[in-house]
Amino acid sequence: MGCPLMCRLHAPRSPIRRWLCRWIAAVLLVTFMSIFLLLHSMPKMVQYSSKEAMNLLPSAALRELYSSIRLAPNKPATTFNCSAIFDGDQEEIALAKLRMRSEPFKRDDDSTLTEAEYTSATAHCETFKRDRRYFFAPLSLEERDFPIAFSIVVHTRVDMFERLLRSIYMPQNVYCIHVDEKSPDDFFHAVEGIANCFDNVFLASKREAVVYASWYRIQADLNCMKELLHRPDPWRYILNLCGQDFPIKTNFEIVQQLKALAGKNSLESESVSEAKKNRFAFSYKVVGTQIVKTDVSKSPAPFASGVFSGSAYFILSRAFVQHILGNEVARIAMDWFRDTYSPDEFLWATLQRMPGIPGSDPPNSKYHVSDMKAVARLVKWHYLEGDIQKGAPYPPCQGEHRRSVCVYGAGDLHWIIQNHHLFANKFDTKVDPVAVQCLEEYLRHRAFYQLR
Repeated sequence: MGCPLMCRLHAPRSPIRRWLCRWIAAVLLVTFMSIFLLLHSMPKMVQYSSKEAMNLLPSAALRELYSSIRLAPNKPATTFNCSAIFDGDQEEIALAKLRMRSEPFKRDDDSTLTEAEYTSATAHCETFKRDRRYFFAPLSLEERDFPIAFSIVVHTRVDMFERLLRSIYMPQNVYCIHVDEKSPDDFFHAVEGIANCFDNVFLASKREAVVYASWYRIQADLNCMKELLHRPDPWRYILNLCGQDFPIKTNFEIVQQLKALAGKNSLESESVSEAKKNRFAFSYKVVGTQIVKTDVSKSPAPFASGVFSGSAYFILSRAFVQHILGNEVARIAMDWFRDTYSPDEFLWATLQRMPGIPGSDPPNSKYHVSDMKAVARLVKWHYLEGDIQKGAPYPPCQGEHRRSVCVYGAGDLHWIIQNHHLFANKFDTKVDPVAVQCLEEYLRHRAFYQLR
């Protein structure tokens, strides 16, 4: 075997010196190759890291990764002690309420962008995604291998929509955005600009003019379901959202809970209360932007399992979606609910209890699931709030109410994160910007530290 190049250059004549030279050359070669392989593998490790792979990264690389995914720092007037707020510190919560109404906060709060500003920003997609701190790669192998589909129905407040999208965005997931046909053009173009910056975000091609408590809310989700099934993305579950929802779990935690369902669905499905039976006893029709009751009585439900009550929110398996879009019994159920009042509160809950539908439960009362037991959505209803010690399901709302639903405030966060739900409703930065800001920071911190 010939002497390495550096040995030949120095021409060592002694056998010992020649052996020593070869040994040094071998050590250097191994060292350089190790450094090269480490540098070559680090980006891939970051991109497709499991918890074990992340543990191999040097602390400096972890800091660099974190700095690229954490949210941009807030100005002093818009910085709050979110840790204390999540701990339920009443003094800090009261201070936050005072500060968010102050002139310095209103002056420095730049979190709410207009439609025109989003349209302008998304003309430069890479800059937009970098500045808004979107995740550019899956944070774990488990998340990469378990893509999720989202159906998001929006009609106003592009700023709330974009913050929702940013909080749930992962490149392996797929997002169908349904923009209400009645929405202004500037809102539509702003949402369109955001969607065009991502390969896995798209606008529903068929738009509905959604009227509160009408069938069109369901139709918007059905339109997204059909398009999501025709895409090549191998999503496992679909979750539906609206513009005032916000996650309370990270994508990793969402994947964990969906995997635990093992093909089952998760949504509210209970017996119909007497107060709600009138909603499908008569036929309803849409008049302008309202739904109106007619004098026409509806025939009994044409399916043996009966009608069940729930909500508009669901977590459904891909198999469930494929089945209901091609099943005759499901089609008959959809047709029957089409002219009822608030059919989204009955259709999904009823399909979930039909025998033979993938992931469903038997219609027996033993299988009733309340909104607090399902994981789809955490909602506070005004008429159920009260003292938990005296039997109320949840404490009073710390924000304000709309249609009897709590629009959460910062004071609700301590209670919110103790629940197992994946999303909560409702949030509005015009009611309490601190609640949304702290949730964003909380989720980013959890997403990063779950990798360690």
